[in-house]
Amino acid sequence: MKDKAIFRSYLKTLHKIMTQGDAREESFYSALEALFNAYANASNKRDIYVTTLPKKTEAGYPDFRIWDGKQHVVGYIEAKHPNERNLQLVSESEQLKRYRHTFPNLILTNFFEFRLYRDGDLVDTVQIARPLISTRLEKVPPLEKVEEFVALLEKFFAFLLPKSYSAESLATELAKRTRFLRDEVISQELAQERERGTGDLLGFYEAFQTYLIGGLTHEDFADLYSQTITYGLFAARVRVGDGFVQPSYRVRRHPSYDRDFAGSVPVHLPGGSSQASGM
Repeated sequence: MKDKAIFRSYLKTLHKIMTQGDAREESFYSALEALFNAYANASNKRDIYVTTLPKKTEAGYPDFRIWDGKQHVVGYIEAKHPNERNLQLVSESEQLKRYRHTFPNLILTNFFEFRLYRDGDLVDTVQIARPLISTRLEKVPPLEKVEEFVALLEKFFAFLLPKSYSAESLATELAKRTRFLRDEVISQELAQERERGTGDLLGFYEAFQTYLIGGLTHEDFADLYSQTITYGLFAARVRVGDGFVQPSYRVRRHPSYDRDFAGSVPVHLPGGSSQASGM
């Protein structure tokens, strides 16, 4: 069976890395990347790409991104060192709660056990070998639960983020990004600026407190400001797509839509004038 050969090769590579005695978590990444690439190729999933240590996402830095090389993300993988045996405990950490809340298709693994989360909930878990055998008996551990592991991988690969959203799902996705922006970016930056006694966010906060909301707390400001940015960017993106801007700024000419581009888009105002969106 082709799958068994792929999995046994993977376990052999893990064993070799483990017995060297000096391996960090990152030392095992190449083995996992090779496993997913080999399985995708063997399963005729030709449009699958594995990115190790991808760029930062709205929830942080997951270890792997599985995607089609264009725009559709299959899912993310977060890996821990094989010595981390209690993945249930790991799943309750702040990092994994954030990942589970943000990524609808996520695998958590210690390279031997694989736990698949769908929309934050655990839907499958398989341990394909026992790492204790690999480290204590100094031999490649026997492969276990092949069919169950194939089923887990098929569930993972079958998922694609939707091309379009319903009003409810769109609101949910925007809320996830708003919470991340509030907790991981704005709140932390505001705290640093408060320590320094200066900064743009601190200036905005003081202006809001002075002229708009007298009892505004730092936490409330972070929430308000993150909502303004998230939904402001969304509104700017919709305006660009619906023709509210000059033709030269159409999205088809700017596939890398981001905050800087949104801030440069001249939006037509009543009376024929225009100005940048200001995001």
